[in-house]
Amino acid sequence: MTTRHKVFVSFHHADDPFKERFVNMMAGYIIDQSVSDGDIDDRLPTDTIRTKIRDEFIRAATVTVVLVGKCTWQRKHVDWEIGSSLRATRRNPRCGLLGILLPNHQNYGNYNYNPQLLPPRLSDNLNGDNSYAKLYNWTENHHSIYEWIHTAFERRDGNPPINGREQFKYNKSGDYERGWS
Repeated sequence: MTTRHKVFVSFHHADDPFKERFVNMMAGYIIDQSVSDGDIDDRLPTDTIRTKIRDEFIRAATVTVVLVGKCTWQRKHVDWEIGSSLRATRRNPRCGLLGILLPNHQNYGNYNYNPQLLPPRLSDNLNGDNSYAKLYNWTENHHSIYEWIHTAFERRDGNPPINGREQFKYNKSGDYERGWS
């Protein structure tokens, strides 16, 4: 029997169909810890939203999967979720981390990717063989995805992650072709 990992899925809501496909495809292999529409009142103060995400959803997770679509790099909630996933605290252990390029991403299917078209905290942790995180292309092969998740779980107590960036205050705007700088 394979271990069912508790997975937090971070994504841009424009890519919601991929999140649902991912969760449905992996239902027998993971326990979904993600935030769903309506779980958190978006009228709450920013700090309250961050705390709720960290303490009510990410806290129970062991791995965070970032579904990387065309504009995911711009989203403040994705930045907060990755930041919370990488931080080990007394109440919340650190999560393993991996990114999955979606078919709508400019670099999908390529061996090389533009790091500026990825969420910055994810990009910071993709540094070769000893990196904290890994990046993959979307697949419908649930066995491969399970292996990615399990490897991220095992890697979480190895090299420390890079998490020194200031958190996004707002969603980033800008040209998709240029990314962040």
